[in-house]
Amino acid sequence: MDSDVKCPECGSAYAYQDGSLWVCPECAHEWGAAGAAAEAAPEQGVRDAHGNPLADGDAVTVIKDLKVKGSSLVVKGGTKVKGIRLVDAADGHDIACKIDGIGAINLKSEFVKKA
Repeated sequence: MDSDVKCPECGSAYAYQDGSLWVCPECAHEWGAAGAAAEAAPEQGVRDAHGNPLADGDAVTVIKDLKVKGSSLVVKGGTKVKGIRLVDAADGHDIACKIDGIGAINLKSEFVKKA
């Protein structure tokens, strides 16, 4: 263990290396071997299933059948959704949109691709 490495979040001296990442067992913070340089990089934002960045107003296509919770409706794979809004949701549903025949719905970005 490298005794010089401390957690940048809580300052713990118990950080350990796991592959190419450093992990703090006290606060669960993970950072790259580059340390502060990796932390300074801006967050990438919301990305689709293929890694393409999404923005408000984009059109996306659903990549698989999705059951609508609490309903018997299904959003079929291949459904095109226009005019999405990106929202900050704690449950992972980071796209708000309206789908014809279903109405207002929130989707996870991992189940769509940019159209």
